[in-house]
Amino acid sequence: MAVPEAVELVDVALKATTAYERPDLATRLQQTRARLADPNVRVLIVGEFKQGKSQLVNALVNATVCPVDDDIATAVPTLVRHGEETTVTLVREGGGSDERTSVPVERLAEYVSEAGNPGNRARLTRAEVTLPRKLLASGLVLVDTPGVGGLGSAHGAATMSALPSADAVVLVSDASQEYSAPELEFMGAAMKLCPNVGCVVTKTDLYPHWRRIVELDEGHLRTAGIDARIYPVSSALRLHAARTQDLDLIAESGFQELVGFLLRKVVARADDLDRTSVGQDVLITCQSLSATMRAELLSQEDPERAGRLTTELEQAKARVDALRQRSARWQTTLNDGIADLIADIDYDLRDRLRTVSREAEQLLEDADPSDIWEQFAEWFHRQVSQAVAQNFVWTTERARWLAEQVAEHFAEDIDVQLPELRISGGAVAGKVDALELPVGEKFGAGQKLFVGMRGGYGGMLMLGLASTVAGFALLNPVSIGAGLLFGAKTVRDERKRLVQRRQAEAKGAVRRHIDEATFQVGKDSRDNLRQIQRELRDHFTVLAEELSTALAESVGAAQTAVRSDADRQKRIADLRAELERVEALAERARSLVGAVTTV
Repeated sequence: MAVPEAVELVDVALKATTAYERPDLATRLQQTRARLADPNVRVLIVGEFKQGKSQLVNALVNATVCPVDDDIATAVPTLVRHGEETTVTLVREGGGSDERTSVPVERLAEYVSEAGNPGNRARLTRAEVTLPRKLLASGLVLVDTPGVGGLGSAHGAATMSALPSADAVVLVSDASQEYSAPELEFMGAAMKLCPNVGCVVTKTDLYPHWRRIVELDEGHLRTAGIDARIYPVSSALRLHAARTQDLDLIAESGFQELVGFLLRKVVARADDLDRTSVGQDVLITCQSLSATMRAELLSQEDPERAGRLTTELEQAKARVDALRQRSARWQTTLNDGIADLIADIDYDLRDRLRTVSREAEQLLEDADPSDIWEQFAEWFHRQVSQAVAQNFVWTTERARWLAEQVAEHFAEDIDVQLPELRISGGAVAGKVDALELPVGEKFGAGQKLFVGMRGGYGGMLMLGLASTVAGFALLNPVSIGAGLLFGAKTVRDERKRLVQRRQAEAKGAVRRHIDEATFQVGKDSRDNLRQIQRELRDHFTVLAEELSTALAESVGAAQTAVRSDADRQKRIADLRAELERVEALAERARSLVGAVTTV
C-alpha cells in the first residue's frame, strides 16, 4: 500500500487549496493523489530460456502459479500480484480497450506456456494472477517474462521495451555455467533503462560448484561495470522448506536475502520516491500559497513600501508570463530538440537495419536459400530485433537527456521536477510478419530428366548433323556423347538459374521485411517522441501558469493593501496565523523528504 504519511499530507494540502480558494494548485495534487492510489511496484523477472524464472516466482510466493516443467517454456508474461482470492485473468489488448477473460488456475499453463500456446498464437498480452500473500501485500508485482534469448531475440526486445516502466529488474541465470555474452549485453542495456537491478543464480541444489560460478559471474559484472549484487538461491529447496516449515532449509535456500532485496531496495525505494515527489509537490503548493500572503503582509506592515512591492511583483509576473510564450527558451529547446531527435533516431534505425540487410543479402548470395533458410531466418530475426532494441535504448537515453535540458532552461526562473516519462516500443515481434521463404519452382527428378533431354537432344542433333558431312550416321558415339554433355550442362544451368531466382526472391523478402520493420518501428518512435513532447510541454506550461496565478494573486493582495487602511492590525494578525499554518504544512513536507535523505 502507499506510504500513509504521504497520502495524509496530500489530503491536507488539497484541503488547503480549497480553503484558500486556489483550485489551480489542486490539479497537481490530485494527480499526485491518483498516483499514490496505485502503489504497485513492478519487478521484471528476466533471463534466458529454462533458467528457472517461473520456479523462482513460485518459490517467492510459495504457490505453484507459473507452469514449470522440463519441456515447458513461458510464452506470455505473467503478472503475480496481491489479491484477496486466487484468480487468473487473461488480457488481450486491441481496439483501444483490453479484453479480459477469467480462467481457472489449473488451466493457466494452456495459455502462458509454449506447449499450450506456441508462439503466443492466442495473441495474449499478459496473464494476471492474484494471490493472498503477505509478500505481495506491500504492492510488489512480480512479472514472469518469456525467455529473452539475449538482447537480440524478439522476446529480448519486447522485454527491453518494458524496462522503463519497471521499478526493478531481476536477471535469472542457473548455476550450470557463468554469464554468457548475451546476458551481460542485456544487463548493460537494462542498467541504462532501469538502474535498480539484481541478479539471481538459481538451481544451487543441482550444481555443487555453484559458488565458483557465482565468483565468475561477480567478476564478469565488475568487468562490465554493472553494479548489481548476486543472490544464489534454490527454488526447490525453498518450496520444500515451506511445506515442511523447516527454518534451517529456508535459510539455506538463500531466499531470505533475495526477499530482503525486494522489500528494502525495491519496495522501500518506491516508497522513497513517493515521499520525495509528494514532499516536493506540497512544498511548491505551500510556496504559491504563502507568496500571496507574504505580499499582502508586507504591504499591510509597511504601506509606504506597497507601491514599490507591487511594481516588483508585476515585473516578476511579466517574466513568468514570458515562460508561457512560444518564444520562451525552454519551448524552443523542446521543439528543436524533438525535431532533431526524431531525425537522429530515424537515421539510427535505418542505418542499423541497412547493415542487417547487407549482411543478410551477402549470406543469401553465398548459399542456396532453400538449404539454409531455417537457420538464416532465426539469425535474421535476432539481428533485426537487436537493431530495434538498441535503437530503443538510445531513444530512451536521448529523450531523458532532452527532458533535463528543457528543465535546466526552465529552471533559470524556478526549480522544477521532471515528470515521469513513459516510453514504450523497442519490439518488432507481433507488428511485422515473420520472414517466409518465397515459393519457388520445384526441380525434381522429372524436371531434371525433361530439361536434360531437351538440352541433350539439341546437342546430339547439332553434332550428329555435322558428323554426317564426314560420312558418319546421325547417331554415332560423338553425337551421343555430345548429347549427354549438353544435357548435363543444361541441367546445371537450370539448377543455377533456379538458385539465382531463389536468391533474388529471398533478397526481395528480406528487403520487404526490413522496409516493414523500419516503417512500423519508426512510426512507434515518432509517436513516442511526440508524446514526450506533449508531456513536457504540458508539464512546464502548468508550472508557468501556477507561477503566473500566484504572482497575480500577490499583486492583487498588495494593491488591495494600498487602498485599505481599516483594521490593519487585525489583518496582519490573521495573515501571520495563516502563514504559520502554511509553514507548518511546508515543514511536514520537508520532513517527509528529509526522511528519505537520512535513510
